[in-house]
Amino acid sequence: MHGWLLRADVPVIPDADQARDWVLNELSEPQYQAAQPTWFDLLSAAFVDWLTSLDLTGGGAFEWPVLLIAAAVIAALLVAAFFAFGRARLNRRSAVTGALFGEDETRSADQLRKDAAAAAARGDWSTAIAERFRGLARALAERTIFGTSPGTTAHGFAAGAAASFPEYAERLESAAASFDDVRYLGHPGTEAQYRSIAELDGDLQAARPRLAEGALQ
Repeated sequence: MHGWLLRADVPVIPDADQARDWVLNELSEPQYQAAQPTWFDLLSAAFVDWLTSLDLTGGGAFEWPVLLIAAAVIAALLVAAFFAFGRARLNRRSAVTGALFGEDETRSADQLRKDAAAAAARGDWSTAIAERFRGLARALAERTIFGTSPGTTAHGFAAGAAASFPEYAERLESAAASFDDVRYLGHPGTEAQYRSIAELDGDLQAARPRLAEGALQ
């Protein structure tokens, strides 16, 4: 072997600058960046460190003010978390809009139910039936159980919803037929038809779907 030949397995010992560059390059890899703590993680850790650093063994006038301040901070964080996440969840239902049986519909299920009740109060059963059926359909979309597309018919909706509520399949089909009667065939609606759809809507609100939620079509 010649003395000037280098062995490939001899480890390279970097100097200080090289070692620093290697570490920085390694830490820039995606897997390390993804593991970086979020601002909430850092804030939570700082708050816990602050609490644990307090000396509450002395009691007296110092202990209670500090505990009250800590409780107030925790309450403020809970309120902030609600407004950041809770309100968005509560508002999600009213955000469901779009075509509903041939019409561009922006009303929520509750609004459609109220309009149906108002129509029923004045004896306009045809309008009441149509509005309540739309409210029933919009409610299932808001619950992310079954949603309609622009081409979905009343009977198509009934069949799709029955997949999640098989025990209500016959009543859903009957409600769809009542909707088509007053909406497309020009038949006068009746109070019995309206009451039947309203009762179905109420029963579906309390029922749990057989299939997993989130199956928007």
